[in-house]
Amino acid sequence: MDNLPVSPSIVDRVDRRVGAHAAEFAELGVATVHESQGRSGLMDPAIKPLVAGSRVAGPAVTCLNHPGDNLMLLAALDLCREGDVLVVGNLAPSTAGMVGEIIGSILVARGAAGLVVDGGVRDIRELRRLPLPVWTRTVSAMGTTKGGPGWVNTPVVAGGTTVRPGDLVVADDDGVVVVPRESADAVLARARDRAERESLLLKDIAAGRWPGLSPELREQLRRLGVTRIPGPH
Repeated sequence: MDNLPVSPSIVDRVDRRVGAHAAEFAELGVATVHESQGRSGLMDPAIKPLVAGSRVAGPAVTCLNHPGDNLMLLAALDLCREGDVLVVGNLAPSTAGMVGEIIGSILVARGAAGLVVDGGVRDIRELRRLPLPVWTRTVSAMGTTKGGPGWVNTPVVAGGTTVRPGDLVVADDDGVVVVPRESADAVLARARDRAERESLLLKDIAAGRWPGLSPELREQLRRLGVTRIPGPH
């Protein structure tokens, strides 16, 4: 993986400035944020919320583990702070149950806002009872070893998307999207504008005033050679 230190390592510091607008990003939602940053940063849709209706946003704490091993995940727990979203990656695909009730409970005690696992979780009945929104690729009772050296708070790939410590992670029923920390302000401004436009459009629709296709879309159809054929009388 690019940008990884040669040797396994744990980086203590995380730039959490994106967390200042986390609540607003969570309210705007994954779809709006994704569209507002050029349809980039979306994780594999196989990573889904464990509890429907979950919604969260927060700065990422990252860990990269050997498949079937969660040693670095455990090391990352010590660095999680209030409002963080822990993002768990693996060096190769893995479906082992890396997180269960105990780790979930530790994250709650640390004040973490959420958890994203590109792998498996277990103890799901107990996890669903915790005040910790969880997104995961799969559910598996398969346990993990504790012997694989790896990395904490370095760039990881989770769900096919690069996540750096301090990037903003936004997650809800639509999936998980990652906003690079340096572009968060610009993405937020565009997401606010998009949400306002959609709100006005929904009001018009509810009042029976849908204007139909925009002039831009009508022109697009014309350029593509789409013709309109009158139906039978």
